[in-house]
This record gives sequence, C-alpha cells and structure tokens, in this order.
Amino acid sequence: MSYDLIERQSIYNGKKLRLEIHHLLGEKGGRIQMEVVVHPGAVVVLPFLDASTILLIRNFRYPLSQFLLELPAGTLDKGEDPMNAAGRELLEETGYLAHRLKPLFNFYTSPGILNERMYAFAAYDLKKGHAALEPGEQIEPMPVALDEAIKMVKTGEIADGKTIAALLYFDRFARS
Repeated sequence: MSYDLIERQSIYNGKKLRLEIHHLLGEKGGRIQMEVVVHPGAVVVLPFLDASTILLIRNFRYPLSQFLLELPAGTLDKGEDPMNAAGRELLEETGYLAHRLKPLFNFYTSPGILNERMYAFAAYDLKKGHAALEPGEQIEPMPVALDEAIKMVKTGEIADGKTIAALLYFDRFARS
C-alpha cells in the first residue's frame, strides 16, 4: 500500500531527533496520521581487545533509571560518515582508538515509528587513549570474553537491542 504525503508537521526539533506528524492520503482515499521520529542515524562498535576479548560498557540509561551492559555506540553528526562516527564514539566512550574498523552490517532500530539506521562495526588493533564522556554520561568500560558476552545475551544480562544484534550477527556470520 502506498500513501501520498499531504502535510508534514514538525512538532519537536531537538539536538538528536525530530518528531513529525505526517498527514497521508491512502490509495482508496482514506486519510491517516503517522507519528514519525526523524533521526540522523547511529553506530554501534564491537571492540576487540584481543582475539577472544571484547569491550562492553556499563552505561546508565536515564529513561530506564538503570545501568545496561552495551557495546559503545552513538548518534551520527550531521553529514558524518558512519565509519568516522564509529571511531569517534569508541574513543569518547572507552578511551580506545581503533587502528582498524570493519563494517559488519546495518539495520533499522524501530521502523514502525523511527527512521534511524544503525551501522555496526568491529574494531581491532586498539590503542589506549583518553575517554571524553559527554555531560551526563556515566560509562564504565568492561572487558569480557566474547563467548561470555554471547552467554550474557542468552541469560538476559545483556538486554540492549543493538548490542544483542551486533553480538549475534558477529557470532553467526563474521566470526572466522
């Protein structure tokens, strides 16, 4: 089914997203409204400290009022290349610089309401530098064996969707 856009209303325009109401006309003349969150896209990084050890982060998520175990991730700046964003976010959140980034896959995080596309990368040959957390970020790096992280997905210790997707994709399709 296709729709013709009649009107687009911008309800909120923030630093990282915009909320729009789309007024649509369907093929049979019916009118509907769709709430759309417009997002510039994001990255998630699977950093390898060595062949069998990855770096998770313990990240406080205000909307949930709790810490989650996640992979480093963040929003693309306007016009930013996803690979550059992956390197930037890894350094900002963990203090590690990747000498090699490998694209893994990309996906839509919640396409029913949100146009965000997330790009996943594996990061190798890490060198310790200095983290640069944004105001309000509470992040603690946590080295974990890759196999242990996969088990943490199964047990529910890792409940973050992007982290689950990246870990399971790597385990199933990219592990040599």
